[in-house]
Amino acid sequence: MEKSGNFVVTLGRQFGCGAREIGQMVAKMLDISYYDKELLLEAAKQSGVAPAIFEASDERTPKFFSSLWSFNLGYYSGTLFAGDQPVKEDNVYQAQSQVMVDLAHKGPCVIVGRSADYILRNETEVISIFLHSSMEDRIKRIVKRGDCKTKKEAREMAIKQNKLRANYYNFYTDKHWGESESYDLSIDSSKLGPEGTAKLIVDYVKTRLNTTK
Repeated sequence: MEKSGNFVVTLGRQFGCGAREIGQMVAKMLDISYYDKELLLEAAKQSGVAPAIFEASDERTPKFFSSLWSFNLGYYSGTLFAGDQPVKEDNVYQAQSQVMVDLAHKGPCVIVGRSADYILRNETEVISIFLHSSMEDRIKRIVKRGDCKTKKEAREMAIKQNKLRANYYNFYTDKHWGESESYDLSIDSSKLGPEGTAKLIVDYVKTRLNTTK
């Protein structure tokens, strides 16, 4: 398969490290598109599946997704329905993956999470970044943006969300979430702050692209 002439900056991230803000800054500095939750909405739109189904399965393994719907509905057969059409968990993943491929071929962009680095590895030039930060930094950000009221709750949420993201990434790829060898660059965003981290990523991206010309 011939790769497109575009490039995609993918951001893997720990929960609460500021990846959304950093990703938006990177996209603005490079004058390219930015995608995060937008991927879910677009995937739902193209497949005709209710956005709530994509929201529930966002970065969740099929096992977790099955348990979630079994708990909420009282049963689970391995298949969900959108109208008269069955929707399996892997179909949700495939629909979202196809949206990423389409976007990668459309033009340069930043995509946050959702194993984009792996999905697009044969489609375009992928510059994969992993963002992490100290627990203290993440707790402060989680509480500040209103996800939790207390530091204890924020810590528990950070641990839980990171576990879910790791399980999702490890399930769908042949790499390991958060391990430096799985990415081109791993950055502690608490050292330089959001803007400094974004500038570092932009400098790296520009250097990479100039080197590969």
